[in-house]
Amino acid sequence: MENRENRAKQFMPFDALKGLQEALREKEIEYEEKIELSEDSIVELENKFNRIENGSYVTIKYYKNRKYINSSGIVTKIDLIRKKIELNKKENINICDILNIYI
Repeated sequence: MENRENRAKQFMPFDALKGLQEALREKEIEYEEKIELSEDSIVELENKFNRIENGSYVTIKYYKNRKYINSSGIVTKIDLIRKKIELNKKENINICDILNIYI
Protein backbone atom coordinates (compact mmCIF):
# COMPACT_ATOMS: atom_id res chain seq x y z
CA MET A 1 0.00 0.00 0.00
CA GLU A 2 2.83 2.37 0.85
CA ASN A 3 4.38 1.71 -2.52
CA ARG A 4 1.15 2.77 -4.19
CA GLU A 5 1.18 6.14 -2.31
CA ASN A 6 4.79 6.78 -3.36
CA ARG A 7 3.90 6.05 -6.97
CA ALA A 8 0.94 8.44 -6.76
CA LYS A 9 3.23 11.22 -5.55
CA GLN A 10 5.18 10.94 -8.78
CA PHE A 11 2.18 12.14 -10.73
CA MET A 12 1.17 15.01 -8.47
CA PRO A 13 1.21 18.38 -10.22
CA PHE A 14 4.44 20.32 -9.87
CA ASP A 15 4.49 24.12 -10.06
CA ALA A 16 7.96 24.88 -11.41
CA LEU A 17 7.17 28.58 -11.46
CA LYS A 18 5.81 28.84 -7.95
CA GLY A 19 4.58 32.36 -7.26
CA LEU A 20 4.27 33.28 -10.93
CA GLN A 21 0.47 33.22 -10.89
CA GLU A 22 0.44 35.43 -7.80
CA ALA A 23 2.87 37.89 -9.39
CA LEU A 24 0.75 38.04 -12.54
CA ARG A 25 -2.39 38.76 -10.50
CA GLU A 26 -0.53 41.58 -8.75
CA LYS A 27 0.32 43.09 -12.14
CA GLU A 28 -3.38 43.12 -13.01
CA ILE A 29 -4.17 45.41 -10.07
CA GLU A 30 -4.57 49.00 -11.18
CA TYR A 31 -2.69 51.45 -9.03
CA GLU A 32 -3.52 55.11 -8.59
CA GLU A 33 -1.15 58.05 -8.55
CA LYS A 34 -1.20 60.09 -5.36
CA ILE A 35 -3.08 63.35 -5.91
CA GLU A 36 -1.23 66.55 -5.11
CA LEU A 37 -3.65 68.81 -3.21
CA SER A 38 -4.18 72.41 -4.30
CA GLU A 39 -3.82 75.25 -1.79
CA ASP A 40 -7.63 75.57 -1.57
CA SER A 41 -8.01 71.85 -0.93
CA ILE A 42 -5.36 71.98 1.79
CA VAL A 43 -7.16 74.87 3.53
CA GLU A 44 -10.49 73.03 3.31
CA LEU A 45 -8.92 69.85 4.68
CA GLU A 46 -7.28 71.76 7.54
CA ASN A 47 -10.67 73.28 8.45
CA LYS A 48 -12.25 69.82 8.59
CA PHE A 49 -9.29 68.46 10.53
CA ASN A 50 -9.66 71.21 13.14
CA ARG A 51 -13.32 70.24 13.67
CA ILE A 52 -12.64 66.60 14.56
CA GLU A 53 -11.63 65.37 17.99
CA ASN A 54 -11.35 62.10 19.88
CA GLY A 55 -14.74 60.40 19.74
CA SER A 56 -15.77 61.95 16.42
CA TYR A 57 -17.19 59.56 13.83
CA VAL A 58 -15.54 60.22 10.47
CA THR A 59 -14.87 58.70 7.09
CA ILE A 60 -11.38 59.39 5.79
CA LYS A 61 -10.30 58.95 2.19
CA TYR A 62 -6.56 58.37 2.12
CA TYR A 63 -3.73 56.93 0.05
CA LYS A 64 -2.44 53.50 1.06
CA ASN A 65 -0.62 50.81 -0.93
CA ARG A 66 -0.77 52.85 -4.13
CA LYS A 67 -4.53 53.39 -4.12
CA TYR A 68 -7.18 55.47 -2.37
CA ILE A 69 -9.39 53.83 0.23
CA ASN A 70 -12.15 55.01 2.53
CA SER A 71 -12.09 54.10 6.18
CA SER A 72 -14.83 54.94 8.64
CA GLY A 73 -14.84 54.87 12.40
CA ILE A 74 -14.37 56.63 15.70
CA VAL A 75 -11.31 58.85 16.07
CA THR A 76 -9.46 57.35 19.04
CA LYS A 77 -6.25 59.39 18.85
CA ILE A 78 -4.88 62.43 17.06
CA ASP A 79 -1.09 62.49 17.20
CA LEU A 80 0.20 65.81 15.87
CA ILE A 81 3.82 64.92 16.64
CA ARG A 82 3.79 61.75 14.53
CA LYS A 83 1.18 63.29 12.20
CA LYS A 84 -1.24 60.37 12.46
CA ILE A 85 -4.92 59.82 13.16
CA GLU A 86 -6.00 56.58 14.80
CA LEU A 87 -9.42 55.11 14.00
CA ASN A 88 -11.10 52.42 16.11
CA LYS A 89 -7.95 51.91 18.23
CA LYS A 90 -6.30 49.95 15.39
CA GLU A 91 -5.94 51.86 12.15
CA ASN A 92 -3.25 54.56 11.95
CA ILE A 93 -3.58 56.99 9.06
CA ASN A 94 -0.78 59.36 8.06
CA ILE A 95 -2.16 62.88 7.92
CA CYS A 96 -0.12 63.63 4.78
CA ASP A 97 -1.93 60.77 2.95
CA ILE A 98 -5.44 62.11 3.62
CA LEU A 99 -7.35 63.32 0.58
CA ASN A 100 -10.64 64.12 2.31
CA ILE A 101 -12.43 63.87 5.66
CA TYR A 102 -16.18 63.36 5.78
CA ILE A 103 -17.61 64.43 9.12
